[in-house]
Amino acid sequence: MRLHLHLLSDSTGETLDTIAKAGIAQFDGVDTIKHFWPMVRSAGHLDRVLGEIVQRPGLIIYTVVNPEVRHLLENRCRVAGLPHVAPLDPVFEALQRLLGQEAKARPGRQHVLDAAYFARVDAIQFTIAHDDGLLAEEWEEADVVLAGVSRSSKTPTSIYLANRGYKVANIPLVPESPPPTALFRLEKPLVVGLTTGVDRLIQIRRNRLLTLNQTTETPYVDADAVTREVALARRMFADRGWPVIDVTRRSIEETAAAIINLLGERGGRVPA
Repeated sequence: MRLHLHLLSDSTGETLDTIAKAGIAQFDGVDTIKHFWPMVRSAGHLDRVLGEIVQRPGLIIYTVVNPEVRHLLENRCRVAGLPHVAPLDPVFEALQRLLGQEAKARPGRQHVLDAAYFARVDAIQFTIAHDDGLLAEEWEEADVVLAGVSRSSKTPTSIYLANRGYKVANIPLVPESPPPTALFRLEKPLVVGLTTGVDRLIQIRRNRLLTLNQTTETPYVDADAVTREVALARRMFADRGWPVIDVTRRSIEETAAAIINLLGERGGRVPA
């Protein structure tokens, strides 16, 4: 089944994209074609967008806070028989009831350049600069330090956490090269060990070598060598009492959520 999905917003449309992905993931066999219509803030712009949408009709998911533009959109959709839904309406209505105040009709307010925004930028810069064991002397400034064998999702997890406002450093554990002693003296950061299944790790490493046009006959993907490597890392985690997360069947988002939960249990900083 083919579905045209129109994401219409008076801001960037990022929120709608996230909602759409979550919804479509619950259905099988759907060939989804997304159409993004961001920054729609005037009647003239809306007219042009709707003219395009009627050529490829489908579900319209929208966030429009301007009452005039929104009213026009909804009327035009009803007349044209276009299905449409405003997914944030129930959230706004519940918050209004609980808080006793009307929501501010300001598009893109979550993207304002406030202190939290700049803190997130700072976290991303820190995380990129401290990837793959770099600048160990600065790890004490991190919120989280991730340790694990090569290809255990350290970097993508670090970047995801950085986008949530956490400063992250990560260190690969290589049997032939002991980690810097700074790793064992950390006090402020939460050190988390990432581990994964041997078979899955070998598969990921083989694919990595193939993309680099390198031979796959190497200890890097040898079953016995990889088993020892993973076991050594697990022993280090246990000896140090670090929390361990098995990423074998976890997405990056799920791993990051588990780390954020660990930070919360520890009383760690929660970005705004």
